[in-house]
Amino acid sequence: MAAPPNFEDGQSTYRPPRFNGQYYDWWKTRMYDFIMAEDLELWDIICDGRREYSDTDRKAVEKNYRAKKILMCGIGPDEYIRVSACDTAKEIWEALKTEHEGTTQVKQSKIDMLTTEYELFRMKDD
Repeated sequence: MAAPPNFEDGQSTYRPPRFNGQYYDWWKTRMYDFIMAEDLELWDIICDGRREYSDTDRKAVEKNYRAKKILMCGIGPDEYIRVSACDTAKEIWEALKTEHEGTTQVKQSKIDMLTTEYELFRMKDD
């Protein structure tokens, strides 16, 4: 996927994402998250269907989308591909963390490998 122009600067969490006719999937996800974070009922109005949430559920869903919006505004199209199927902010965070840091098992393997290298380190005669 080619990068949208000017995405390097990040995206505003206060203004809706702008659609220029390209990168529709990227824009669509960002717009959905933006609207859901602002007001859950707005999305229902856009889709012309309504969901009934309790006040507690509504607040939890809005907070998830607010967090998701912030995360999505901070990534580019390559990272977007990795997390576009994630439904929650936690899933996005964990997917990015695993991709770039590895799992606990991978980290421990790297530590063990580096420790072994260090222990085998010897000064050469010359």
